[in-house]
Formats: sequence, C-alpha cells, structure tokens
Amino acid sequence: MSGNGGKTLRTVIPKELRDALKGAVDLILPFRCSICGSVSDTEGRFGNYDRLYRSLYGSKNELHICGKCLSGLTINDEDKRWFLCLSEPVENDPCPGLALYMPFTYKGIVDIAVPRIKFGKNIELARLFGAVLGTCVSDEGIRADLIVPVPLSDSRLKERGFNQAKEIAEPVARINNIPLADDCLIRIRDTKRQSEISEESKRANNVKGAFSVSDKWDISGLRVVIVDDVATTGATLHEAAKALYKAGAAKVLCIAFAGNRAVKNAEPY
Repeated sequence: MSGNGGKTLRTVIPKELRDALKGAVDLILPFRCSICGSVSDTEGRFGNYDRLYRSLYGSKNELHICGKCLSGLTINDEDKRWFLCLSEPVENDPCPGLALYMPFTYKGIVDIAVPRIKFGKNIELARLFGAVLGTCVSDEGIRADLIVPVPLSDSRLKERGFNQAKEIAEPVARINNIPLADDCLIRIRDTKRQSEISEESKRANNVKGAFSVSDKWDISGLRVVIVDDVATTGATLHEAAKALYKAGAAKVLCIAFAGNRAVKNAEPY
C-alpha cells in the first residue's frame, strides 16, 4: 500500500498468526516426499532422527519422505556388504586388499535419491543417509580412530553448496563416537566427474594423485575410515586411501552408502 509521499507502508503480521497461517496451508497443501514427490505420510515418525538432527545442526529437521520410499531403503544381506575397494584389482597395488563396506545397492529408491542430493542440492537427504549408514556401521561393530569424508574440489563445492560425503560422514561419526576430520584429506587438483567417464582405466587416471593429507594432521598409526556416497569402480576411495597410507595411517577402511557391485570379494574389516 502506497501513500505518504510515495513511501510504502508495510503490515507486520504477528508471529503467532504467521505460524497459524502456515499450519493451515500445510493442511491444504501437504508435504511432498523429497525422493518421489508423492504426499509424505511419515510426518511425526522421526522422533529419534529429529533428536539426532537437532543435536547435530541445532535446527529442526526439514526432511519429508513417504512410507514407500522409506521402506525402499533396504540393507543388503550380511554377506553382500563387503567388497574389495577396486572392482578390478591391479598388479603392484600399494594398498592390496583394501576393503569396502557398502550396505546398500545403487538401484530403486537410492538410484532416485542420489541425484536429488548431488544435483538437486537436497542436503536433508544426505543427512538422512548418513544417519542410516551410521546405524549400519554401529551394528557391524566397525571401530576406528578417525572418520574422513572424501573431499570435493573448491569449484565443485562452490557449485553444489555442500559436500555430500561430509554430510553423510557427520552422522556416522556422531552415532559411533568417532571423531570427524573433514579437513584431514584435501583434494589437490580438480578432476572430471567420475560418472561422466565410462572406461575403468580412465576413471583411475582421472583421480590419480588427486588427494593429499593436510599438514594440520598427524595420522601416524591411526585407523581411518573414509566415507563417500557412492562407489562404482572404487577408484576415488582407493586413491584417497593411498594418500592416507602414505601419511602414516596404520589401517584404512573405505565406506560408501551404496554402489552397484553384485559379488562379495572381501572379508570384513
């Protein structure tokens, strides 16, 4: 509304009224599932997760997900969660036998959700996956001295606004009482997106020498877990592990939320 010499008069709505109006709108326009877009029918069922979320981030969880998608997050059978990190082992591997723990298959709901995280910038989904993965790690009895997320390049981080590996790793660390070191591993050169490269050898070359351990950290003799969202050939995690071993880590385990492996080829960590 204009008047008083062209100045605009703004109406201030009390907070109580704003909250009431928002509640009324929510009843008319229900929340939509962050994965499939259907009506979210799981509101109010995330009590434990809501408490974890508040303790981690100091704010309310804004994730909305339907029961169908939630039930689609089905962990693989116990004998199909452990693999060799590299899908195709190589000769003279500097860290032979490097194990990969990967409890979910990259299909169905996960196949839909991961692009929502990476390209739809849905940080809430990454955090939910982290909480689910953290519970899996706890149930598996995996222990370590440090949890390290795979870092993004500065340009990719700026583009996306957050590092999905870090957002997944943080609840894993919190649930398992393991310190998170999100500045331990650094990316020292930009690389192409692994998803854009089809040949396995080219994927390995793309990330070769891409990581280093920050001078801020002394990881000599430590057991370190590296966390990423998805593993395909395992080249990225393998290259990160090489950097950690070079810096003196005693033991390195790779963990990815999901991947498309079908064959069990490593014993548990």
